[in-house]
Amino acid sequence: MTDIALQQPRRPGIGWLVLAIAALWGGLVTLGSLTGFLGRFPTELVAPAAALLLGGVLLAYFRIAAFQQWVAEFGLRRLSALHIWRIGATAIFFYYGAHALLPEQFVFNAGWGDRIAGLLAIVAISLPFSFRTYWTFHTIGFADFVLAVGTGMFFAVTGGPGIENLASFPLALIPLFGVPISGATHIMAFHMMRKGIAH
Repeated sequence: MTDIALQQPRRPGIGWLVLAIAALWGGLVTLGSLTGFLGRFPTELVAPAAALLLGGVLLAYFRIAAFQQWVAEFGLRRLSALHIWRIGATAIFFYYGAHALLPEQFVFNAGWGDRIAGLLAIVAISLPFSFRTYWTFHTIGFADFVLAVGTGMFFAVTGGPGIENLASFPLALIPLFGVPISGATHIMAFHMMRKGIAH
């Protein structure tokens, strides 16, 4: 279902359910990376796994009316604010890059791109509301998303130096938790703005 049925009463507890699923998801990635379980799989599977997780979130958004309604009520501003986490991701990328634990080009693309996207998120939510502002932020943020994921996929396939560290903690949380959520919330935001939903 692509239309948000805002006239329907919100099901109680949907927000807590979303939070619980996100916490479980993040917890499983954390546990898998800390125990070395994720490291047992080929690095080439990281990108397909991230894509499947992204697809799962979007499938839920477009097929479950209650979830889509909750996202609409959560609002464009708060949805955009979630991307501030990307500033923290840059610290992880630059740390790994400084110790030659990731390919240099990947660190440059993903690190600086996420820093710009995170700072733009702060700017967007700080300014008086304007769809143009949010369109600009999400377009740039999504472009960074595509560039970072594409660079990561390239090195995962070609075997760039240190790319296997994508399965280590805390780095694993970026491609297997943060990336799917970031990509999904960009697309949710585009969908909401196309329909004129701000909140």
